[in-house]
Amino acid sequence: MKKSIRMPQWMKQVLLVAGIYNLLFGMLTILAPNLFFRWAEMEIPIYPELWQCIGMIVGVFGIGYVIASRNPLRHWPMVFVGFLAKILVPLGFLKAWLIDGAFTATAGSFILFNDLIWWIPFGFILYKVYQQDYHKDASLIDLFSQDQLYSLDMFETSEGIDLQEMSKKSPTLVVFLRHFGCTFCREALQDLANCKENIDIFGTRMVLVHMLDEKVASKELEKYGLKNLPHISDPESILYKKFKLRRGTTRQLFGLKVWIRGLEAGILKGHGIGKAKGDIYQMPGVFLLKDGKVVKKYIHRSAADRPDYKKIAQCAV
Repeated sequence: MKKSIRMPQWMKQVLLVAGIYNLLFGMLTILAPNLFFRWAEMEIPIYPELWQCIGMIVGVFGIGYVIASRNPLRHWPMVFVGFLAKILVPLGFLKAWLIDGAFTATAGSFILFNDLIWWIPFGFILYKVYQQDYHKDASLIDLFSQDQLYSLDMFETSEGIDLQEMSKKSPTLVVFLRHFGCTFCREALQDLANCKENIDIFGTRMVLVHMLDEKVASKELEKYGLKNLPHISDPESILYKKFKLRRGTTRQLFGLKVWIRGLEAGILKGHGIGKAKGDIYQMPGVFLLKDGKVVKKYIHRSAADRPDYKKIAQCAV
């Protein structure tokens, strides 16, 4: 089993320094609100209280960074919010300086120390968070794909029959769905509803795997006339991992192809987009089982892929 990604010590140190810096800067702003404007050779504001309020906000961020320094990977939302602020503030400064003429070039040095120098360390911490999820995903796949520990007879369908027994009685097309709010998941359900009769003719049974509670999923499936189709509730994605279905990468989930197909399926074909119901990063897949063995499979390369379910089911004939 692969180890989770190690957290470098520098992450804690960077956030601790960022926290102390923000606290000191915030206190200086509150105690001497006019100091910055004098140093930057700018006009003293009429209402320094507003600048002091900004100092309080900076100080609050400092407290957040200090807390996050205890475990940067766990408290990544604080790092993300800070990173976002450190991108937006310089953009606001550029507009105020170059277009509005409200700031002097000297004032830009504060942007360097308050924002720009933190881009690389904060960005790298967030990248490590991104990596950590995929390291964890790979470890779970290594664990759950072991047949001796997690066999097909452990996974029972809504009909009360397990996958192993089901595949011995007849070829079984196991369709792993993305979350039900996904426009491609909705498209897939409609495609399955349209080809269900043809698949039945081949003597192949279909079973859907999803990440919702069984009762909630039944209501969703009913919208497509699939309520009576056997399905498996897998909220922890254990069966997904057993079949080595990974969490999608940025390109697989948000690439150009996904956006183009999303517009087609979601808007032109009216499948729409709903509230995320399940792991939004989980990739789907299709597997044809016979006597407990995979005889045909389709692994999505992107969330926008559209399998030919009928063609896959024909392989059992």
